[in-house]
Amino acid sequence: MYYTAVERFHDGDPTPVTGCPRLECTNGDDDLGTYPAGFVDAVRDEGTGRTSSGRYLNWSYDVGFWLDTAPRTSDGGTLVPFVSAAADPTVLPRGTRFTIAGCGSQDDGSAPPQAVCTALRDADWEITDEFTPGLGGPKHLDAYIGPETGPGFTDSAWYVSLTGVRLTLD
Repeated sequence: MYYTAVERFHDGDPTPVTGCPRLECTNGDDDLGTYPAGFVDAVRDEGTGRTSSGRYLNWSYDVGFWLDTAPRTSDGGTLVPFVSAAADPTVLPRGTRFTIAGCGSQDDGSAPPQAVCTALRDADWEITDEFTPGLGGPKHLDAYIGPETGPGFTDSAWYVSLTGVRLTLD
């Protein structure tokens, strides 16, 4: 799963970020502000983060950082919680719709928390994004669950990796 990092839940040394003041450029060098190092790292890992000013700091390997009014997919579309998903486009192309029929298990073999599994199964997903080529492997899929809900989010039940998930393609 992936999520929108929220600046106020992160700390670390103030880190200046350069990039594009808007989406319509690549690898810009404008000053985009200074943010806690933990937030910048989370944006780089997850692709998007909501700043304390309410704007979004987005990142993509082929664009760099940019500021925006919404969390974005790698090609500039808007991420929608419990709808948007990312996959290798050679396996599940953009526009593929699916539901999660079975949640599989966590990396340690245990069942995922019931509330998490229910929310994932109740959603109608669509491949609207792709991840950095080469990451995750051919059967990897990332489901977008929206903004993190508090400090320590990566230690919560919502920050989970599942294996053996069963999909039903629409």
